[in-house]
Amino acid sequence: MGTFIGVYLPCIQNILGVILFLRLTWIVGTAGILGSFAIVFMCAACTLLTAISMSAIATNGVVPAGGSYYMISRSLGPEFGGAVGLCFYLGTTFAGSMYILGTMEILLMYIVPDGALFENKMDEPVSRQNNMRVYGTCCLALMAIMVFVGVKYVNKLALVFLSCVILSIMAIYAGVIRTAINPPDFQVCLLGNRTLKNLYFDKCVKTEVTDNTNSSTKQLWNMFCCNTSCDAYYAHHNVTEIKAIPGLLSGVISENLWGNYGPSEQLIEKNMSFEAATQEVYGDIKNKPYVFGDINTFFTLMVGIYFPSVTGILAGSNRSGDLRDAQRSIPIGTILAIVTTSIIYMSCVVLFGACIEGVVLRDKFGYSLKRTPVIGTLAWPSPWVLVIGSFFSCCGAGLQSLTSAPRILQAIARDGIVPFLQAPHLSLVCSAPSQVFLVFGHSKPNGEPTWALLLTAGICEIGILIGSLDAVAPVLSMFFLMCYLFVNLACAVQTLLRTPNWRPRFKFYHWSLSFLGMSLCLALMFVSSWFYALIVMLIAGCIYKYIEYRGAEKEWGDGIRGLSLNAARYALIKLEEAPPHTKNWRPQLLVLVTLDSDLAVKHPRLLSFTSQLKAGKGLTIVCSVLQGTYMMRGTDAKHSEANLKASMTAEKTKGFCHVVVCSNLRDGFSNLIQSAGLGGMKHNTVLMAWPSNWRQAEDSSSWKNFIETVRETTSAHQALLVAKNIDHFPSNTERLVEGTIDVWWIVHDGGLLMLLPFLLRQHKVWKKCKMRIFTVAHLDDNSIQMKKDLHMFMYQLRLEAVVEVVEMHESDISAFTYEKTLVMEQRSQMLKQMQLSKTEREREIQSITDESRSSVKRKHKEPTPNSLNVPGMAALENEVQMFHERNTKLHGGHHEKHSPTSDKIHMTWTKEKFISERNRHREANPGVRDIFNMKPNQSNVRRMHTAVKLNEVVVNKSQGAHLVLLNMPGPPKNKGGDENYMEFLEVLMEGLDRVLLVRGGGREVITIYS
Repeated sequence: MGTFIGVYLPCIQNILGVILFLRLTWIVGTAGILGSFAIVFMCAACTLLTAISMSAIATNGVVPAGGSYYMISRSLGPEFGGAVGLCFYLGTTFAGSMYILGTMEILLMYIVPDGALFENKMDEPVSRQNNMRVYGTCCLALMAIMVFVGVKYVNKLALVFLSCVILSIMAIYAGVIRTAINPPDFQVCLLGNRTLKNLYFDKCVKTEVTDNTNSSTKQLWNMFCCNTSCDAYYAHHNVTEIKAIPGLLSGVISENLWGNYGPSEQLIEKNMSFEAATQEVYGDIKNKPYVFGDINTFFTLMVGIYFPSVTGILAGSNRSGDLRDAQRSIPIGTILAIVTTSIIYMSCVVLFGACIEGVVLRDKFGYSLKRTPVIGTLAWPSPWVLVIGSFFSCCGAGLQSLTSAPRILQAIARDGIVPFLQAPHLSLVCSAPSQVFLVFGHSKPNGEPTWALLLTAGICEIGILIGSLDAVAPVLSMFFLMCYLFVNLACAVQTLLRTPNWRPRFKFYHWSLSFLGMSLCLALMFVSSWFYALIVMLIAGCIYKYIEYRGAEKEWGDGIRGLSLNAARYALIKLEEAPPHTKNWRPQLLVLVTLDSDLAVKHPRLLSFTSQLKAGKGLTIVCSVLQGTYMMRGTDAKHSEANLKASMTAEKTKGFCHVVVCSNLRDGFSNLIQSAGLGGMKHNTVLMAWPSNWRQAEDSSSWKNFIETVRETTSAHQALLVAKNIDHFPSNTERLVEGTIDVWWIVHDGGLLMLLPFLLRQHKVWKKCKMRIFTVAHLDDNSIQMKKDLHMFMYQLRLEAVVEVVEMHESDISAFTYEKTLVMEQRSQMLKQMQLSKTEREREIQSITDESRSSVKRKHKEPTPNSLNVPGMAALENEVQMFHERNTKLHGGHHEKHSPTSDKIHMTWTKEKFISERNRHREANPGVRDIFNMKPNQSNVRRMHTAVKLNEVVVNKSQGAHLVLLNMPGPPKNKGGDENYMEFLEVLMEGLDRVLLVRGGGREVITIYS
C-alpha cells in the first residue's frame, strides 16, 4: 500500500472518532473555548513531536511487521521493548473497549432509546452503566467472531467506515455554514435559569389558552405539583424557550470563552452564579426533570478524556509490513494526518463555541434536545447523518482495535522476551521439528492470532464492565502516553549517542524535540490523573524487571546498551581521577581459581564465598591461567571462560571472568595481578585457595607459585585472602545458625580483619553468626586496659563484637617444637640433595650420550689415536636414554602433549670438558653433610615455637567457630626459606576447619569517622 491508503487514511479514521462525536461539545461547554483550545493544542503538540521521533526511527532501516513495538524494542532493548510493547497492547485493547462503549451509547441513547433493559430508561447513571455492560458484552462477542472469521472482511469494511467519518465531518462543516444563514430550529426549555429534560412534555409553557381560558399545561404541572401544592421554584419562575443553535453570527462565542466546572449532580443552568443559592432555598431537586452533570468536572479530567482522540497516530506504523515503502510512507502520512486532524479539532472547538448555546454544550447526552446528540443539531441536512455516521465510525474503530491488538501481542510472544506469554504444555509443534510456536504467538494457517485474540477479548471485557466511556478514556490515555514517551526517549537516546548505525533518512528531527515530546508526555500523564500515571508506571516497571530477571537475553544493538557503555566510560574516567576514600573502600576482588583436567572449576565454593563476601556490590573478577601458547590453546581458553561463567551463574556470583594462556602459571598469575581491571575499576584484593596436600605433591610448583603470588600481591600493595579447606565452606543455600566468626587480631593490617566479618554478615548465610575479636597479650601488657581500648575501638567502628584478650606466657621451647623444626629442616635438605637442577642434569645426560654415540661409531670405523675409549658404553647408552626420556617426561610432559615433537638439547662436549664436569660432581658429593647428624636453626626454632603456641591458643578458643580469620605473616625475602614458610603456616592453621588468612594491602580500609 502507498502513503495515502496505507498510512494517511487509517490515521484519519482512528483519530477522528468517538471523542469528536460524543464528547467534544461537552468538553467545549465545560472547559470553555480557551480551555478546550489549550487541551487540543497540548495533545496535538505531543502527538506531532512523537510523530517526528517515530519518523526518524522508522526511516533508520527496514521496519518489518510489528510496527511501533518493533521500533521501540529494537531501539531501547528487550526490557524496555517488552514493557512498552505490553503497555501499547493494553492501550489498544482498552481503546477497543472505549469504542464499543461509544457504539452502545449512540445505539441506546439516540437510535433505540427504548431498548434499555433496566429501569428508569437510562435516566439514572447506574441503570445506564448496566445497560452498557450487557449490550457492550454482546457487541464485543459479535466483533470478536467477525475478527476470528477473517480480518479480510474487516479490511473490506474499513473503507465503508472511513467514508462514514468523512461524511460526518462534512455534515458538521455544512451545518456551521448553514447557521450563519439560517440557524436550525432547536429549542431548549428553561425553568428560570435551569435546563429541563425535554423528554416528557411537548409544550414549554406553564399555561395555555383553551376555549378563551388560561389553564396549566398538564405535563409540566404534574411534574412539579402535587394536588394543590407546587414546587416553590416552579411557582416563582417562568418557563422560557431559547435557541439551542443561535448561529455563527449570534455573538454567543463570548459567553462560551470560559469554563464552567462543577461537582456531579450539578444543575445545568444558564447563569451558574445562582446555582448554590437556588439549591439551598428550594430544597430537594433530584426528583425533578432538570438536566444534571453526571461527574465531577475539572481541567485535568478534560485532558484525560480528550487525549484518546489523538491516539491513532501509530495506525500507519502498525501496518509497516504491508507498506510499499515504509520509510517514505510512515513520516509523510503520519505527520499529514496529525496536521489535518489538529486543524479539524481546533476549528471545531471554535465553531462549536460560536454556534451552540452554553447550556446545550454542557448537556452531555442531549436530554434538553429530546435525546438528540448535541453535535447532531449542528449537522446538515439532518442529525441522523451524524448519528449513523458516528455509529459506524465507532464500530469500525472497535474492529480495528480488536484486529491490531492481538497482532501486537503475537509479535511480543514470538520474540520470546516475556516468559509468562510462554506455555510449554500448550505449545504446538509444526512440521519442522525445531520450530515451536508459543501459545500467544500461534496463529491459524491464514496468520490470524487465535489465542491472542481470546486474551484481547477478555481484557476488553474488563473495560466494558467499567460501563462508562469517561472512566475508560483516562486509562487508555496513560498506556498510550507511556508508549509515546518511550518513542521520544528512543529517538533522543539514539541521537545523543551518535551510534554509527543511526542514519535515518528523515532529517527533520533533533534530540531537543524528542526530549520536549518526552517531557510533554510525562506532564500530560500526571495532569490527566496522577493516580493512573503511577499505576501504569508501576506496571511498566514490574514488567521491565520481570523481563530483566526472567526474560530471554536478546542482543538487538539497542540504544540502552550504548548508553550504558557511555555511562561506564564516563564513570571509569571519573574514578581514575583520585583513589577511593577510606569510607568508600570495599574489597574489589580478583579471584584466582584453578581448573581441573576437564577445564572445570576445581573449587566452586570459592565462588560461593565470593558472592557471600560481595553480595553483588563492587567489582569481582574471576580469573584462571592455562599453561601453553594461545595459538595452541585458544579454544581451551574460550571453553574455560564458558565454564567459569556457568559456575558463576550457578553460585550467584556477579562479576566478570577471564582466562589467559601463558607459558607458565607463575607469569600468568603475575600478569593478572598487574593488569586485571580497567581504569579506576581495578581490584584491590586477591582471593585464592590454600594449596592443599602440597607436601605430598610430586611437583613443587604448586606451593612455589603460591608463595610467588603472595610476594606479587605484597609488591602491588594489594590485600590477600587465602581460604583453607575451601570445599568445607558453606554454600549459598545453607544457613548457619548460632555460630561465631572469630577474628584473631595479632597485627594491625589497616582494619581489613574487622571489615570482612561485617561484610560476611550482610549475607543471609552468615547473618546469624556473631563476631568475636581475640587479641594476644604478653606478661608485661595490661590486658584489662587492652580489652577496654579494644571495646572502645569496636564501639567507634560501629561493629558489634565480643572482645577477648588472650594472655600468652613465655615458656621453654618444648621437645615437640624442637623435633618438628628438625624434621622440617631435614626434609628440606633431603629435597635439595635429591633434586639436581635441570641444567646440571641435562648437561650430565648429554655428556654421557655424546660418549655413547662416539663409541657406537668406532665399532664401524678404525679407532684413531685421539679417540676416547669408554668401556661398557653400549649397555650404558640404553640406561642414559631411559633416564633422559624420564627426565623429559617429568619436566616437559605438558609441552609434549601439545607439540608434535619434543625439543632436544644438542650441546658439543669435548673430552676435557666432560672429565672436568664429572670430577666436579664427584668432588661435590663427599662434601654433603650428614642430614641425620644436623642441628636445627635457632631462628627457625623460635618461629616454630611461636606458631605452635599460637595454634594451641587458637584451637582452644576457636575450634568450634564457623570461620577463623588470622593475620597472614609475610613471606621470607630469601627464597631459600620458602618451604619453611609453608610449614609455619601449616602449623599455624593445624586443627582448624575453615580458616581465612588475611594480609592487608598497606592502607587503612575502615574508619571511625562519619
